[in-house]
Amino acid sequence: MATNRTFTMIKPDAVRNGHIGNILQMINAAGFRIIAMKYTNISLAQAKKFYEVHAARPFYGELTEFMSSGPIVAAILEKDNAVADFRTLIGATNPAEAAEGTIRKRYATSLGENAVHGSDSDENAVIEGDFFFSGLERF
Repeated sequence: MATNRTFTMIKPDAVRNGHIGNILQMINAAGFRIIAMKYTNISLAQAKKFYEVHAARPFYGELTEFMSSGPIVAAILEKDNAVADFRTLIGATNPAEAAEGTIRKRYATSLGENAVHGSDSDENAVIEGDFFFSGLERF
């Protein structure tokens, strides 16, 4: 049984820049277990659906265009206190404000291209994980 789960995506910028392996290594070293993972593309329509909670925000169009601009790695992670611990591991949304040693400090290039997505709540982790993975794809 799951202790606690969160969802992440390695975003197109980090994939393009060859950081998949390094980011996965950081996730594993922080004690997370990967229970589902896929390398895939998302269409603009899928990106709009995934980020629809931000539809009224000024960055929505840029965000959805970016997220559909190339392959991503989607994953469900498991660990006690997964959501909060993963948010700490990835660092602030703006890499200039991210703590040393965080994923975004090491691998993000800008506020808009910030390397990884991480769920912001247990509820959203379930919704986001279900968006990408069926029950048969989880281990």
